[in-house]
Formats: sequence, C-alpha cells, structure tokens
Amino acid sequence: MKRRIITKIWFLVAFCYVAEGTLAFTLHAKATAADEIPKLAALMEWNPGTVVADIGAGDGSYTFAAVEQVGPTGKVFATEIDEEKLKALRAEVKKRDFKNVAVVESGEAETNLPVSCCDAIFLRRVYHHLTKPVEFDRSLLRALKPGGKLAIIDFPPHPEYGKVKGVPKDREDHGIQQKILIDELTKAGFQLEKLVNDWPTTDYCVLFVKK
Repeated sequence: MKRRIITKIWFLVAFCYVAEGTLAFTLHAKATAADEIPKLAALMEWNPGTVVADIGAGDGSYTFAAVEQVGPTGKVFATEIDEEKLKALRAEVKKRDFKNVAVVESGEAETNLPVSCCDAIFLRRVYHHLTKPVEFDRSLLRALKPGGKLAIIDFPPHPEYGKVKGVPKDREDHGIQQKILIDELTKAGFQLEKLVNDWPTTDYCVLFVKK
C-alpha cells in the first residue's frame, strides 16, 4: 500500500514537471516570418518603395520576407550587433543577390542607421534585450522620417524564460511589460498609435508614429 502511494506521488511530480515544461514551451513558442510580416506590413502600411529597418535581424528571415513586401523599389536595412550573425547575414544577402538590402552593424546605444532614412522600423523580440533603451530610443527616432512608424513586437515577462543580463532591472525577467516600453518610447518623442494584443503566440505589438 505504501509503495503504491509513493508511486502515485512520483507520477504526480513527473506529470507536473512535464506540464510546466509544456506550458513554458507554449508561452514562448515562435511564429514565423510568413505569419508575422504580412500582418506587420498591413499594420504599418508598407507599399512598393517603402524603406524599412529590421532591428536585430538575426538570421535575416524577417528581413528577406520584408523585401518581398516592399519590392525592388523599396529597401530594407538589417541591423545586428553580434559579429557572427553579421557575417552570416552579409553572406546570405550576397548569396541571394539582394541589391536593396543593407546590413548595418548596430551598437548598444545606436542603431547606426542614417538620419531620416526609414518609413518604418520594427523590433521583434529585441526591445527587452536593450541595455541602453533611452539612448537607443532616441536613435530610432532619428532614423525615422517625419510621420514614420515604429512597431515593437515583444512579450510579457515570465519566470520560465530566465533572466537577461545587463538590462534595466524592470526587464530582467526576460520580456517587458507594455507600459514600460510605451512610457520609454513616449518620453523619447514617439506617439502611441495602436496596441495589437492578438499577435501570433503570446506576443503583443505596439505601434508608434514619429510626431
């Protein structure tokens, strides 16, 4: 009888452990560029000829999907801070022979984008990693044309996601509350235009415009 009780307890512990892991995976599941870029293009009103920047472009999948939306007369800036990712990104752009994609090495406090170069800028799951958000927000503002739009795609903090090092204490739990980024970007000079809470997976999207 005692052995059966112990067996049941271990079963329940194992079940809870698996369920918790499944929940964490579900919460942090990833959408794809095919899911998000068309929605982003519609939200930000991209057209053929639009100039867009993908901040923290990673492997370039969202950059390359954006190129399809803006067409050959448009342009996409792909920024990255990681040296290896930059190298791979430049190689992929060359391989695909994209003439309208510019790879830019970003800094902690600067996008390093030209002044007033973009109609639209987006950051996907990048904002909560910024170590100097105040300075970086000003740089984002400078890179946009008057009336240009900024979209931040991110997710609320959750303990299962782990910690992020080097960031302000209000986002150490990997993720960021909408209110925090809205307050920061508003102080930088952006105007809140729209909140989109039905983004794929558990992400949200906040749309701003340069006044």
